[in-house]
Amino acid sequence: MADFIKVTDDLGREVNIPFPPQRIIPAVPSTTEFLFDLELEGKVISRTKFCRYPKGKIEKLPNIGGPKNLYVDKINLLNPDLILVNEEENNKAQVEALMEDFPVYVSKVRNYEDALQNILNTGKITGTEPKAFEITNKIRAAFAKIPKSTKPIKVLYLIWRNPFMGVGKNSFINSMLEMCGFVNILSDPQERYPNLTAEEIKELNPELVLLSSEPYPFEEANIKEIRDILPNAKIELADGEMFSWYESHMLQAADYFINLIKKIKAE
Repeated sequence: MADFIKVTDDLGREVNIPFPPQRIIPAVPSTTEFLFDLELEGKVISRTKFCRYPKGKIEKLPNIGGPKNLYVDKINLLNPDLILVNEEENNKAQVEALMEDFPVYVSKVRNYEDALQNILNTGKITGTEPKAFEITNKIRAAFAKIPKSTKPIKVLYLIWRNPFMGVGKNSFINSMLEMCGFVNILSDPQERYPNLTAEEIKELNPELVLLSSEPYPFEEANIKEIRDILPNAKIELADGEMFSWYESHMLQAADYFINLIKKIKAE
């Protein structure tokens, strides 16, 4: 008879999970990468269609669709003993349907400390606590090297076009901006991802605009469009993975942020 661990997820739900789980489904691309970094290869039984890492290993796994449009019937056939989802990234109705048949652990990550706690929580429920502690310690050490800013830069971070959509205060991306020493010019904590017109962007008048590579793939051609609105602002393309992937991908984020800050200050 299998052992079980009873845990409380980030929604306050009690979840009984076979311990250690042997058939794990990650429903977010960053979680798939993270599980491999926890050395759980062989226990990860699927991937989303947007999973990218680790290259050469995820391609052989069954595709369960996108985070917002999971193939629930396919997940049922895979018969997982643990599904890892995120309250923001995944579709609530689909998640609730899966909860009826499988142990589903829901994470809620709004900032840097939430992200580190989520890494430790995942380590606990998958039987990989030592590796999870190792990853969190490495992330803390890496982020401690980011230089402290004496003059914070007011920034607008855009994630979508037509309409423009920015990132507000109550978000993980905002936390990453703060770790870089930037000040998010979108200050309303109730509007997490507000739509913005060109005129509203002009009125905000940020010193810096970061154009994310995801979910909308901003490219060099989009810089001119923003420069026409804000001729005096600095405009940079941003690697969306570094600002929004909240698990072991953060191991790469600190060095990226250090280089980005140096580039912005040199201009």
